[in-house]
Amino acid sequence: MLDKVNDLSARLWYAQQTVTHGWSRSILALQIKSGAHARAGKAVHNFHATLPPPQSDLAAQVLKDPYIFDFLTLAEPFRERELELALLDQVQKFLLELGQGFAFVGRQYHLEVADDDFYLDLLFYHLRLRCFVVVDLKKGPFKAEYAGKMNFYCNVVDDRLRHAEDKPTIGLILCQDKNRIIAEYALKGVKKAIGVSEYQLTRALPKAFRSSLPTVEEMETELTKLTTTRAPRGKGNKGK
Repeated sequence: MLDKVNDLSARLWYAQQTVTHGWSRSILALQIKSGAHARAGKAVHNFHATLPPPQSDLAAQVLKDPYIFDFLTLAEPFRERELELALLDQVQKFLLELGQGFAFVGRQYHLEVADDDFYLDLLFYHLRLRCFVVVDLKKGPFKAEYAGKMNFYCNVVDDRLRHAEDKPTIGLILCQDKNRIIAEYALKGVKKAIGVSEYQLTRALPKAFRSSLPTVEEMETELTKLTTTRAPRGKGNKGK
């Protein structure tokens, strides 16, 4: 930590997390590399309006934004089901990115309500929060109607799966892009505890490296120069 983390408050955060969760040296290195301290507790949520303290504060700290799934090899375009299967193929790394305490319950978890079938993308139980966590994977940007669907899922899980000693179910909507304002309005007034976070399949490039890369326009200009300046071959001139 002394070599890799310069900020004192960030260093203290990693030290506390290491003690709390029993991180090994390799896991600590991965957490530092992914900038876990800067992503913890950054999800949009309604926990303070739907959960009692200190449960609300603990739940807020459990969620990240963004989640980084750079261990996947998906390429655009892909479907939500392909993302789900790819995450489960790398379930150990997926659970590590989700954070300590997540226990996997099932994928496409079936719920029957009024003779209709519903399927939860991913269902977890969080050992520290003592509650079920429903994860809904979405391709593309967040849409306001996702909150209503997740509210429904949490209601059903609370009614069908939750035990008397369990805390209320939490929903987590993972999308590729979230508009914070839209997400905040969508969650406002919703009775169930729901968080909204983004996920990334690759890490953002460092600014210094990113600035050294040519833009699309610059690449197009150079390609145009190459095609216009290349001398055409004559009919009798064979390439060597």
